[in-house]
Amino acid sequence: MYSIAQIPTSGNPIIKGWYADPEAAIFKDRYWIYPTYSDKYEKQVFFDAFSSKNLVQWKTHHKILDTAAIKWARRAMWAPAIVQKDKQYFLFFAANDIQSNNEYGGIGVAVANKPEGPFKDYLGKPLIDKFYNGAQPIDQFVFKDTNGQYYIIYGGWQHCNIAKLKNDFTGIVPFSDSTLFKEITPKGYVEGPFMFMRNNKYYFMWSEGGWTGPDYSVAYAIADTPFGPFERVGKILQQDSAIATGAGHHSVMHNAKKDLWYIVYHRRPLGEKAANNRATCIEQLFFDDKGFILPVKLSFTGVPAVKI
Repeated sequence: MYSIAQIPTSGNPIIKGWYADPEAAIFKDRYWIYPTYSDKYEKQVFFDAFSSKNLVQWKTHHKILDTAAIKWARRAMWAPAIVQKDKQYFLFFAANDIQSNNEYGGIGVAVANKPEGPFKDYLGKPLIDKFYNGAQPIDQFVFKDTNGQYYIIYGGWQHCNIAKLKNDFTGIVPFSDSTLFKEITPKGYVEGPFMFMRNNKYYFMWSEGGWTGPDYSVAYAIADTPFGPFERVGKILQQDSAIATGAGHHSVMHNAKKDLWYIVYHRRPLGEKAANNRATCIEQLFFDDKGFILPVKLSFTGVPAVKI
């Protein structure tokens, strides 16, 4: 048994190298992180993944997906989101950083039989390749509701959409009013949406500020449905001038067996000026007795070792 002083911790950053926009997940007995490889857009042409049994020792899975497998993607592969369904793993990602409907790219889907891949193109084309409600098709998150319906929540350029996914993830299902995309943008939203449920409430989180600046941060809202309305509660993750700046674009994972919540995010180490010099970190997430998220304290320590 370890004494309190001897319990190993993950440390921060949790993985070596420049990685950002981390998607955290739990599959069977392992924790997983799927981040953006943080470099110039022309070099962002692949994804690595990282797995751990205890949050402390992490294994690197190199190039689980790259542009060799996605023929329509040529650069700027960003912010993967992953879902396990019917013994397969579906990796949603953005590519090409399209700036208008006249450019080709957007949100794609890849599939594999194992969480470490290798992943292959699922559709042979983007799932979402146009701007709807002003939302750039990037920063996708896939959310499974209590009724089994999967939703894709996404958007840059200060707009966020939600859409119903077909059961096989090959397309979008219209809502009852025949619309395909509903805007759910809360006040302050910039990008990086994330949703989870706790005590029958929908927690919607997003990034605010500029991703290259020190004011990058995470705020949230709580609602009774995945469509909101989402009234901004406040920031829960932001820079600490003694530790790091630009803390944002996060995900959340829940160790249900031990009821432990974690926030995985990226930040810019002090002294780093380059836009893509971002490092992936982890902290424990806490709630008060009313269900509000407590502000996250940045650390170099990270979190204690915990097996699933």
